[in-house]
Amino acid sequence: MRSAYRERLRLPCLGLALASILPLLAACRAPPLRVEVPTPAELEWARRDVAVAWPARDWFRGFGSEELDALIDRALEANLDLQAAAERVVEADARARQAHAAILPSVGVAGSDNYLAGHSANGSYHETDWSALLSASYEIDFWGKNRAKANAAGFERLATRADHDTVMLTTEGGVADTYLQVVSLRERLVTARANVDSARQLLAIVQSRFKAGYAAPVDVANQSGALATLATTLPQLEQSETQSLTALALLLGQPPEHFDVRAQSLEGLREPAVAPGLPAELLRRRPDVARAEASLAAAHADLQAARAALYPSITLTAAGGVANPAVNAAVNALAGAGPTLNLGAALAQVVFDGGRLRAQRDEAAGHEHELLVGYRSSVLAALVDVENALSAIARLDAAQADQQQLLAQSERAYEGARLRYEKGYGDFLSVLEAQRAVFTARDQFAQYRLARLQARVSLCKALGGGWQVSDIDARSALTATEPGQQP
Repeated sequence: MRSAYRERLRLPCLGLALASILPLLAACRAPPLRVEVPTPAELEWARRDVAVAWPARDWFRGFGSEELDALIDRALEANLDLQAAAERVVEADARARQAHAAILPSVGVAGSDNYLAGHSANGSYHETDWSALLSASYEIDFWGKNRAKANAAGFERLATRADHDTVMLTTEGGVADTYLQVVSLRERLVTARANVDSARQLLAIVQSRFKAGYAAPVDVANQSGALATLATTLPQLEQSETQSLTALALLLGQPPEHFDVRAQSLEGLREPAVAPGLPAELLRRRPDVARAEASLAAAHADLQAARAALYPSITLTAAGGVANPAVNAAVNALAGAGPTLNLGAALAQVVFDGGRLRAQRDEAAGHEHELLVGYRSSVLAALVDVENALSAIARLDAAQADQQQLLAQSERAYEGARLRYEKGYGDFLSVLEAQRAVFTARDQFAQYRLARLQARVSLCKALGGGWQVSDIDARSALTATEPGQQP
């Protein structure tokens, strides 16, 4: 009788307790996070007479080099940084599954067997207690704490995937840049060796004229010095080529020994036709911006969880099965084997913890503000990267005619001065000056061609390399991330 009365009284009391704390539900949620990052209406250095052409996902194939395509494909398979980033994605997926599991009830099976025996002046007694139970427990997520933690883990998973794609884009750009650098250095080596041969031929002419009495000793000394100066550039260029090759091998995840590429000239490589659209669309095409955005959303969800931790937790438990005795209670016991059922509910609230939970909430709020600044910084960095790449291309385009004219005229001037000197009509200082000018112009033009191609690489990377935010399943909803929403 007394037990039944307690059962009838327990449910109304529990309902009254829940009714008294439910109005606190809205107060524990973090306000919606609204992020405003001012972006320009258009890019300053974008050409208005060119149709929008965002880079494709395999943007590097636009250079028209099968060897470069094969190297990047190999790097995407074997690059060690990319492999490490892929493993971080696996870890983040596992953490997201763990966090989501807290939303669901936990179910377990337990069995026990306990033999009891005793002896006293009143006699002896023994019994065997055993049970086979299926148990379940569930924390009612009134305040959205578990949902917020699951959301945070989901956003972190998106951030990790975006980080993986950032590493992939960086790897592609690094292979392309380094490959072009290797080939350009080989071109410059060919030009430097040709310059040395040309200087050596001119030295022979000067020495012949000196022997014939038509040239001064100072002319021989000047040309010998010019030849030695040119010869010293060869080891420097060769060392730079070796270092670039080893760097390329590292990007491909292989030892540098016996690694080489076939290309000897940049001639024949195309410049990919790429032109950006609106700056707002750029932000959806940069994996680093998406990573910063997802991390910010995760921090906001963490703040929601930290706020919810300040409020009571309610846990329901249930266990059912077969036991002997069927009921084993302190007051009333039911001997014999039979079905058994245990139901329970618990409400827990921290009364005093020295301010630990509030400090955790403040820490989460500070972390959210930090990542908000980081998100804004990543947006500005994306705009800066694109403007720098576009301005570099614009200035290189403007200098193209001058570079070609400089090379053609310097070669013509040198050839004319050399012929005049050889026939006795010109002075040696004019020849020496023309020689220095043409050698400088040749090397400068080789570097100019490299700069044009590398500027295209930089632009493709700055535009996200064909990546889009839909590639990681969803865009982080930063404007209103509530505990009940899925990432």
